[in-house]
Amino acid sequence: MARISKAACIGGGVIGGAWAARFVLAGIDTKIFDPHPEAQRLISEVMANAERAYKMLTRAPLPVKGTLNFSESLEEAVRGAEWIQESVPERLDLKRSVLAQIDIAADPKALIGSSTSGLIPTDLQRDMKHPERMFVAHPYNPVYLLPLVELVGGEKTARAVLEDAKAKLATVGMTGLIINKEIDAFVGDRLLEAFWREALWLIKDDICDTETLDNVIRYSFGLRWAQMGLFETYRIAGGEAGMRDFLSKYGPSLSWPWTKLTDVVDFDDALVEKIAVQSDAQSGQRGIRELERIRDQNLVGIMQALKAGDEGRGWGAGRLLSDYEAHLWKTAPKPQANPAKEPLKLLELRVPSAWIDYNGHMTEYRYTQCFADASDALLQMVGVDADYVKAGHSYYTVESHVRLLAEAKLGDALYVKAQLLPSDGKKIHSFMGLYRASDDTLLSTCEHLMLHVSSKESRSVPPLPAVMMKLKPLIEAHAVLPAPDAVGRSVGQRK
Repeated sequence: MARISKAACIGGGVIGGAWAARFVLAGIDTKIFDPHPEAQRLISEVMANAERAYKMLTRAPLPVKGTLNFSESLEEAVRGAEWIQESVPERLDLKRSVLAQIDIAADPKALIGSSTSGLIPTDLQRDMKHPERMFVAHPYNPVYLLPLVELVGGEKTARAVLEDAKAKLATVGMTGLIINKEIDAFVGDRLLEAFWREALWLIKDDICDTETLDNVIRYSFGLRWAQMGLFETYRIAGGEAGMRDFLSKYGPSLSWPWTKLTDVVDFDDALVEKIAVQSDAQSGQRGIRELERIRDQNLVGIMQALKAGDEGRGWGAGRLLSDYEAHLWKTAPKPQANPAKEPLKLLELRVPSAWIDYNGHMTEYRYTQCFADASDALLQMVGVDADYVKAGHSYYTVESHVRLLAEAKLGDALYVKAQLLPSDGKKIHSFMGLYRASDDTLLSTCEHLMLHVSSKESRSVPPLPAVMMKLKPLIEAHAVLPAPDAVGRSVGQRK
């Protein structure tokens, strides 16, 4: 799969800064050019929120962060970049000028995407000498979390360029949907425009206020759309008779005078003031960065829930997250099984807010999750990876005993160390400790037993030789270590 090694972002506002965060956290060295005097501060705040979100999003091994450098000129920023993302303000004359400058300074093979929300690419590429490699790459905010990019080519855009862009986006956890024809505002924003116009009329006519309108969305069809979209939702509404029956029943209502979609609301001072006052009352007590963090945390939770859908294969954005995690595991450097005579450090993490319970500390099953993730890291180390499991072999946990000794709190940096106890490889017997990194306090222990199985034969079998070759030296190295005091404990036994 074609990947990006160097990227450039021209414009570092809300969208440009989030593009930079997406690239950097995917391990891509990124240069950014934005003459705004506070560009570095603003982008650093976006980057901080993005890093916080990614720590909650996945336990898959993220690549080493790419570098983020601020350039003094557009020409310096695009030099050597393979993907250049333009995100300057939404003015046709400005975008044309910037894209023409990028075109001259960029590598001839570089892809050039525009984050425009509605300007068509044929108009944007008018003054370019190499318009065939320019296209619209319209993302959704926050770019570092939401995976969709609408890919729209102009009259002179090569189809192969759009296909290449789609393939490259997959390596950063995004999905590029190629739109068949260029049209003002593309697909997503045309839908949003219609929805937005009707919402403004409902506020202007005092049918409801902004908070009521938002609650209607998030407590009803917003939840449905997050996983099935519009047409699949209505297919279900048609019952066993399906979509044809639904359309025959509800299609005629579209001609009823319910909507003002064809009328544009007058944005006079009174309407602007009404919306601003209601919006301030609704959420004005929170700062923008706090709202962004709340939004990101909620999005992470939704995506993780969707990842568990369809019997673990994922649904909607959850499937995209699952696919990206599979890519991360496949491309991550394989951990080395170093047979040193000391416990193995298997996992490092930071406690996210989603792990905190009503007592204000990490809830008990998350301790177990830490040990489960550490066990997965051990298996990766000895070669029990996705390909090994796909071939019909794996280790299953058959017994564990967890002790909770001290509290972990929001934001604590934690790590897990494991000592392998004497076993034959068909069984892996380990004793793990979860520690707080700031003071090395032992928070929890887990005695853990895994059994190697053949999923095809539904029985326990010895591991394949390649796994045993890595596992045996670790078991032998740890055999000289004293047994941990708590090994063999039973529930309720004295400390």
